[in-house]
Amino acid sequence: MSIAPVRLPSLFISHGSPMHAIQAGAAGEAWSALAERLGKPRAILMASAHWETNIPMVTGAAEPETIHDFGGFPDELYRIQYPAPGDPALAGQVQALLRKADMCAGIEPNRGLDHGAWSPLLHMYPDADVPVLQLAIQPDRGARHHLAMGRALTALRDEGVLIIGSGHMTHNLRDFFTQRGQSGVSAYAREFHDWVDQRIRANKADELVDWDVQAPSASRAHPTPEHFLPLFVALGAAGEYWETETVFAGFEGSSLAMDAYAFG
Repeated sequence: MSIAPVRLPSLFISHGSPMHAIQAGAAGEAWSALAERLGKPRAILMASAHWETNIPMVTGAAEPETIHDFGGFPDELYRIQYPAPGDPALAGQVQALLRKADMCAGIEPNRGLDHGAWSPLLHMYPDADVPVLQLAIQPDRGARHHLAMGRALTALRDEGVLIIGSGHMTHNLRDFFTQRGQSGVSAYAREFHDWVDQRIRANKADELVDWDVQAPSASRAHPTPEHFLPLFVALGAAGEYWETETVFAGFEGSSLAMDAYAFG
């Protein structure tokens, strides 16, 4: 795999069930194809829905562990290790950029990589030879905060750092499990998806940040916001105006939209 060009897009990935780590499916194949096209970045900064903190935090471990933050899955999944190195120096740079943007930010020296990071990265960079840092989200602080957090980090794209928001376009697990076997996509999930997708393509960040009050069926599409907020980190890192490429589009079951985007 070639070394990535200096300027990288920012990405948003709907990471799906942890089972995608061992059953890639069409989404995993799309992640792999994207990484092959982008080449190998200098490092990856992953904002994952599965790490929540009160203030922005970045991992600073030199050798982050693989966290199996789920239960009730096959033993094979718990045996997976993704031994990518960390990058403490880059962690310090991320912290400095956030503080420059007037955000109180810290470094967590011990946290590893949760499945919001390693599950898609297993398919994107299976050799685990690219340094990976995680960036925590702050669900109580809303979309504007996460958009600003991404914008504070935009310059890293010029230094070979691939910024990825890992969450979900829609994320109602209750509906996912209770509607198993249902044919077609739930109307509310499609309606929410289309509202968001249209505004992403039209560079309507000013409307997207009010998604929880403006988007149709917002509270059903996301009963809690943590899986949607990584999108705003990716959009913020793309700058005020961005070009949108759909990397993958589709639904898992009737209600989980699996969209992935590249923003350049």
